[in-house]
Amino acid sequence: MKSYRVAIVGLGRMGSTIDDEFKGSPSNALPYSIAASCKFSDRLELIAGADTDSEKRDVFGERWGIGALYEDYVEMMEKEKPDMVAVCTRGHLHAEMGVAVAQAGVPMLYLEKAMACSMREADFVRDECIKHGTLFNTGVLRRFDPRYWAVREVIESGKIGEPRVAVHYGRTNLLHGHIHSIDTISYLLGDPKIVSVRGELRFRDKSEPPTIRNNRLDADPDAIFDIVFENGVEAWSVPEGPWEFEVIGDEGAVRSMNNGFNTQLRRAENQGGKRAIWVDAEVPAAEVKSTVVICLEDLLNAHESGNPTLGDVETTHHITEVCLMIAESHRQGGVWMELPLDNRDLYVFHR
Repeated sequence: MKSYRVAIVGLGRMGSTIDDEFKGSPSNALPYSIAASCKFSDRLELIAGADTDSEKRDVFGERWGIGALYEDYVEMMEKEKPDMVAVCTRGHLHAEMGVAVAQAGVPMLYLEKAMACSMREADFVRDECIKHGTLFNTGVLRRFDPRYWAVREVIESGKIGEPRVAVHYGRTNLLHGHIHSIDTISYLLGDPKIVSVRGELRFRDKSEPPTIRNNRLDADPDAIFDIVFENGVEAWSVPEGPWEFEVIGDEGAVRSMNNGFNTQLRRAENQGGKRAIWVDAEVPAAEVKSTVVICLEDLLNAHESGNPTLGDVETTHHITEVCLMIAESHRQGGVWMELPLDNRDLYVFHR
């Protein structure tokens, strides 16, 4: 079996240490960091790491047995010639580094979410990946989770009838959080195009309202949204409770509960000719596996087969646009907006 050489940019939490936080977690299967996932998979060979922080380089090298450590990630790509680069830096660097990876001719790119802080940046990432043939996945990991595959299977099999509404439960911020929620809803529905959006930004400290000045927001505030897909399904967010997703159809509903830990299916049942009630139905148990390993190996499968990745750059670009349109809708007073977003330079900083 062929193995592929992987280099990591950003040797902190997602690149190296996040598994220490998730030990014993029922919702997040290990391995979770990029480095740990490379060590787990016999198809991935961790060869190098880059970080501007010398202490992080030293700790990373000792922890993973890596000697090829660089301050400059461009120099690392030039010297090490990796097959895949994982960019695990802070959000405002994602677009710049993603473009550099594509322009360096690296065949496969894992780019942490969100892919960009503005659509001008996101356009550049998408265009350069397509131009240079760089396969792309990002860290919206629920679409790589077998538990959410099982929920999508329930929907596609017709067990809830025609989907009508989708709901995300859980308070979260815009680019660091709702990039996950909207991507997951889109995936569960089969990735239909989103055609219109409205939203509202909220700061946790209500005395400090979210303000976009000079087309820029130097924070990543909480947000709520209402979106409409081309097939007519409407989706919105409820900003409380544990992270859960529910898709309601005309014959039932399926709900992923407690951040994927369990799933509830209810189906319509006629009661002696009276109005149907919804009763619990069985959902086959799904295997719990590392979503990061699946995500990285999905890049390899696409590279070997010529097929698109599960989180290809066009899909990610589309979901990013929807997130930024939530901010633009807020700026314009919460109005409904149709894609595409005209304001390509609206910038939302995120960590």
